[in-house]
Amino acid sequence: MVRRWIAAGFGVGFLPRRLWGSDSGAGTFGAVLAAIVSAGTWGWPWWAHVGLVAGATAVSLWAAAPFSVGEDPPWVVVDEIAGTLLAGAGLVGWPWLVAVAVARLADIFKVLPGVGAAERLGGAVGVTLDDLVAGAYGLVVGWTLTLLGS
Repeated sequence: MVRRWIAAGFGVGFLPRRLWGSDSGAGTFGAVLAAIVSAGTWGWPWWAHVGLVAGATAVSLWAAAPFSVGEDPPWVVVDEIAGTLLAGAGLVGWPWLVAVAVARLADIFKVLPGVGAAERLGGAVGVTLDDLVAGAYGLVVGWTLTLLGS
């Protein structure tokens, strides 16, 4: 029961079903939760961001494992949390916002190289890794904007 609640992003993955009777959009709910947490980390040292992302990734792999046989259940959003935290690592302001948006779009559409392939790995690794690859795209865009702005 606790593992399911954590896999659902501490319950936010269940909200769409309660609100409109469908799991559609659950991943975005998870990403929004992670964006709120990420915004609260602005100003943290780099090593704290690395620790947060590593911890979120480990929790995602553990929590998603029993629910990721076959397809990625839409209500499992702990993976979106890990990917969004990666996207925003060390960023602030507009670059942070763009990075989070790029990561979310990359995860939804899976057209960027590696995102779809990661998901096809299956199991908890595939469930988590596609979001981390999408988050890495967001992180690169965000850091590029930060470097160009300085």
